[in-house]
Amino acid sequence: MGAKEGFLQFKRETPSSRDPKDRVGDYKEIYQPFSGEQLNHQAARCMDCGIPFCHNGCPLGNVIPDFNDAVYSEEWGQAINILKSTNNFPEFTGRICPAPCEASCVLGINKDPVAIELIEKSIAEKAYELGLIKANPPEKRTGKQVAVIGSGPAGLAAADQLNQAGHEVTVFEKDNKPGGLLRYGIPDFKLEKWVIDRRIDLMKEEGVIFTCGTEVGFNIKAENILRNFDAVVICTGAGQPRELRINGDKLKGVHFAMEFLGNQNKVINGELEENPISAKDKHVFVIGGGDTGSDCIGTSNRHGAASITQLELLPKPPKQRTILNPWPEWPMTLRTSSSHEEGSERRFSILTKEFVGNENGEVTGLKLVDIEWKENGGRMTFEEVEGTERVEPCDRAFIAIGFSGPAQDGLLKAFGVDTMENTLPKSKNYQSTNSKVFLAGDMRRGQSLVVWAISEGREAAVKVDEYLMGSSSLPQKDESFFQVEEEIAGID
Repeated sequence: MGAKEGFLQFKRETPSSRDPKDRVGDYKEIYQPFSGEQLNHQAARCMDCGIPFCHNGCPLGNVIPDFNDAVYSEEWGQAINILKSTNNFPEFTGRICPAPCEASCVLGINKDPVAIELIEKSIAEKAYELGLIKANPPEKRTGKQVAVIGSGPAGLAAADQLNQAGHEVTVFEKDNKPGGLLRYGIPDFKLEKWVIDRRIDLMKEEGVIFTCGTEVGFNIKAENILRNFDAVVICTGAGQPRELRINGDKLKGVHFAMEFLGNQNKVINGELEENPISAKDKHVFVIGGGDTGSDCIGTSNRHGAASITQLELLPKPPKQRTILNPWPEWPMTLRTSSSHEEGSERRFSILTKEFVGNENGEVTGLKLVDIEWKENGGRMTFEEVEGTERVEPCDRAFIAIGFSGPAQDGLLKAFGVDTMENTLPKSKNYQSTNSKVFLAGDMRRGQSLVVWAISEGREAAVKVDEYLMGSSSLPQKDESFFQVEEEIAGID
């Protein structure tokens, strides 16, 4: 710890953002530069807490107090070495991670937590600026060939680790460019795509081969992959959107969130001339109160929507922790995103009962009803509030209620991978029911966070390396932590 009383001297600060009225005119990152002195003060706030709960809060096990101390001392080489020992892509997580580490920060018991995510991003960007992040191909090759299917954060992490172990890695991606939902899901105002391109270029220099526009099962058959590669890692994500399953859900103008967001990213990237789903001058309803719903709000504002309303089934969270939600649990508190600041109405405890349409099959309204939550036998259930049912005008509806599991496109079956009743694949220690095929990321554990995806890719790489070589020198989590996670995931 560099400053003994830094947490008493300095308050939490994060970068200011551009004026909402200005930033809705573009898709550039919204945050302003943060000075070196300000960053030094934020790193100084990390206290000598004895037991750093932030380690446990971070799925990657980032050694947070150590890199905070290095930043305070302006030892940038040391800082990036500590950070990259557990995290392949701090430039991604420093921008889009919800920062569970901060929720576990000991300082957060009675003060604002340390700005860990900001510090992480700053380390990565300073390291690039100083040339501390550069191509580092392995000195020796093993002669083993590994196919990684899917280039989201899990696939990229697995590929990066396996390449560093000396294996020849080919990443297959169905879209035109690598990145998965990092590229075709996260809006540019949260993650500009040059950040991804910079890392992909580095991985290519290190020897990773990217084969894009190639969908396994269509452009190339699974049996060809199994025949030509010594091991396969499937990291195709949880691409099956969760459906509302109510009347009118197939009307024109009703879309899953990723259809809207993915197309917009393709427009910005030059892959499409215009988004086939336009929110311009439309009365938009976003169904779902999470980050994806927030992204739909920000994108709809940039389209010039007439109005935007976000609906959440759950009641409005409190502004601060309650006695039933103590530290270091994840705080179930009200969050206001940058997209909310740009303009929208948020409603809670609302049930969407039906999409209403016209004779042309277009959505024209939503049938909504207020609900009241009550405890019933130890479980929370809701009842409709009598007399509140109504139909409200709606031209565009975006369903953003999560994903139910891997896309049901026959890929797992083609590789001989058995699935469970919940459609997730069966696995043990990241190895599927086909011993040559390994699994990682959202498609293995279900919809989760970017840090979990990177963690999954790293851990799967260890198991692949062991399978190919008999043992592995790649870094991995403590075995007891690994076993607990298997039990939590309900994986055989």
